[in-house]
Amino acid sequence: MKELLIIIMSAVLVDNYVLSKFLGICPFLGVSKKSDQAVGMGVSVIFVMLVATAATWPIQTYLLDPNELGYLQTIVFILVIAALVQFVEIFLKKFIPALHRSLGVYLPLITTNCAVLGVTINNITAEYSFVESMASSLGCGLGFLLAMWLFAGVRNRLEEADAPECFKGIPITLVAASIVSVAFMGFGGIIDKLFA
Repeated sequence: MKELLIIIMSAVLVDNYVLSKFLGICPFLGVSKKSDQAVGMGVSVIFVMLVATAATWPIQTYLLDPNELGYLQTIVFILVIAALVQFVEIFLKKFIPALHRSLGVYLPLITTNCAVLGVTINNITAEYSFVESMASSLGCGLGFLLAMWLFAGVRNRLEEADAPECFKGIPITLVAASIVSVAFMGFGGIIDKLFA
């Protein structure tokens, strides 16, 4: 149980896929203008990460590795993730249409979200068991949600700020994203201290 908690906390704070590995930047910058959209995208990514891991780990372990087809990993994982995202999109369109409309074009972008693919491949590379892989995916998804939510608050403040003309828009957004990323570097030793 302690190991699973370490995996989750590390993925949320220390090895945050958006802020330390810079995966999933497109939705991070594109959907973080409003908190409700950021949270909706974060929850959708958590769901897709968990389901993608639940589908790809057995495929890798019981199909690709025994048949020496590991070289097909990326293609197979992308196809599985694309199918899952289509399922999420259909589900949201039918049951939560307001969230589906607010996410707009960014929902299909989960298909190409490198954070989702990165999590599934990293779980295999790290040689996690199925339960550890699910914990890692949950932690990575929660880290993505946390980064999105925090950055939505930062962007809200940026809109009210009196920035120089040359920094308005994308430049100040990128500067703010780098500062938030640097702030997360402060969590570097916390896991070792908490669980020592």
